[in-house]
Amino acid sequence: MDKVSIAGIVLALGAIIGGQLLEGGNIGSLMQLTAFVIVMGGTFGATMLQSSAKIFFHGMRLVRWVVFPPPVKPHDLINQVLHWSGMARKGGLLALEPQLDELQDPFTRKGLQMLVDGAEPEKIREALEVDIATYEKHHFDAAKVWQAAGGYAPTIGILGAVLGLIHVMENLSDPAKLGGGIAVAFVATVYGVGSANLFFLPISNKLKSIVEQEAMMREMLIEGLVSIANGENPRAIESKLQGYII
Repeated sequence: MDKVSIAGIVLALGAIIGGQLLEGGNIGSLMQLTAFVIVMGGTFGATMLQSSAKIFFHGMRLVRWVVFPPPVKPHDLINQVLHWSGMARKGGLLALEPQLDELQDPFTRKGLQMLVDGAEPEKIREALEVDIATYEKHHFDAAKVWQAAGGYAPTIGILGAVLGLIHVMENLSDPAKLGGGIAVAFVATVYGVGSANLFFLPISNKLKSIVEQEAMMREMLIEGLVSIANGENPRAIESKLQGYII
């Protein structure tokens, strides 16, 4: 669980609500169903229009990474590569074949399988780098769904404000209805700007950061497998892989 993300969400919402209370406002005045429907419906409708169904729904599923990101454990990966290196030096590359049954990650399994099969080091690198490029594009496209939502939301918020003002103008003769229209106008703007800058854009950037970390881990694995294929000393491999860790 990413406690920083949770703390950020709580702080962002707390700042908005706290500021409203400090000014003597009522939290209920920020709760406008009409404004919410206009902004959220319009934002996600526009986002769906620009995305394929596969990318859009992948972006929706990927949002769980904000709170529950995939584990990034570079030191564990280094230890695993060094373990494979030791086995290969003692029993040859074929000694690594039993390790394949213990691997759940398809990328790691593919790389180790190529190593066991005796593929040339550069062939291993080329094949796995293609997988990394595909992985990055697939997940970056999903992250861009939230980036797009962050771009559309403020504009849809302004559209909601205009609709609220139209409602006000239509009911100038009935003062009892003016308050509701004005509330929708201002709250729609708050929803649009607030959702974009407090949630949608940060979510997009967070997902991109996680994808970059995942890609870095895969680059480490490639470097380790290629080094084993080249018969490098485990200490040299460890030193090389430590360079990926900040």
